[in-house]
Amino acid sequence: MNFKNFITALLLCFFISNSFAQPLISKQNSLNWNLSIMNKNNLYWFSSKKTIKRANEWLTEIEKTQKIGVVSSKTELDEIRDALLLNKKVDSINKQKIDNQITKLILSFLKNYQEGNIKFEYDEISVLRDSVYVTQFLNSISKEPISKILARLECRDANYLILKKYLIDSILEEKSYAQKSIFLAMNYRRFFNVYCNSEYILVNIPTTQAEYFNNDTVVLKMRTVVGTKTNKTPTIASYITSVITFPYWNVPRTIAEKEMIPKLKENEEYLTDNNFEIVDSSGNIVDTVLVWKDYETTYFPFHFRQSTGAENAMGVLKFNLQNPFSIYLHSTNSQSAFDRKNRFLSHGCIRLEKPFDLADALLRGNIDIKKLKNGKSNSETNSIKLPQKIQTFIIYSPTFVENNKVVFLKDVYGLVK
Repeated sequence: MNFKNFITALLLCFFISNSFAQPLISKQNSLNWNLSIMNKNNLYWFSSKKTIKRANEWLTEIEKTQKIGVVSSKTELDEIRDALLLNKKVDSINKQKIDNQITKLILSFLKNYQEGNIKFEYDEISVLRDSVYVTQFLNSISKEPISKILARLECRDANYLILKKYLIDSILEEKSYAQKSIFLAMNYRRFFNVYCNSEYILVNIPTTQAEYFNNDTVVLKMRTVVGTKTNKTPTIASYITSVITFPYWNVPRTIAEKEMIPKLKENEEYLTDNNFEIVDSSGNIVDTVLVWKDYETTYFPFHFRQSTGAENAMGVLKFNLQNPFSIYLHSTNSQSAFDRKNRFLSHGCIRLEKPFDLADALLRGNIDIKKLKNGKSNSETNSIKLPQKIQTFIIYSPTFVENNKVVFLKDVYGLVK
């Protein structure tokens, strides 16, 4: 089968579908290549000594990249290599299966090599780039060494290169925490290299810090308070679309059941003392006297809402982040928490040390900061749409680069596997 006919068969018979098989409600684009029709009556990789040699070249380079965190199945690589070696002894059905398997392996590898194998719990930003990898794959069917092709495609991000050098020079123990953590950090850099705009917000949970980038430069950095070990902040790749001034705090159901209702039963003045209201599904305020004695946590058809103002747990600013977990970036009525070394204190939301500076930057100065700071209880809630939605990444990377040096932090959530 000549090169031209192979390309024609590939383009006609190759189709790509999207896969959403991630935990929770994450959206993670991946390659799910259906190759059952491709070269139905002809083989490519097994068609000649030349193509077998090319397939082995791919396997060699794919194995090498495992040293920099692009992990492929060793069992699969060994199975393919054995089949290529035993070419004449492999029956036609298995040859067809493995021929397709090689193509699928290369395409999946090209994806992970360039955008990292990152799985956000909710992903609104990544998109299918399958056509990019198909084109790269087709272009690789040339005489140029695979190593040179991959050298051109590798991430050139400055922090990625620092991590890679440290990995090669300093990490000797395989499958150690240090190696796994650097692999994770490098995969994040690959992802950002593909998907980041020049303006975005980055929250790294282990550092309890947030950074606002504009023109690829950090213009604002601040401390954060994030979720506890039992109320983890989820990883999210999404967009901030608006800023809410003087927001209500609608208490999540889990907090209401575990914390609010027991306190209410013990102290009838708890809601009044903390500016809470009980409202029904239509937003109507319910008489508290009728509630705390008549309902149990197993059946409570209302929700708690804290009045607006400086004493609100959300503070006076909330940054609306698209996600299904009711996770927001927001100000707080407890600034003292930012002075603590341990800032894993929230129920999952992210409290910001400098929310006014961030709002001013995102809204290009079109916000009355003085009015916000002087706001009182029951101030009117207002939603201000951003001039453009801003990419926001909430990541979990205990290893990162700071001032051109690799820094390791404790794996607080125990997620580095």
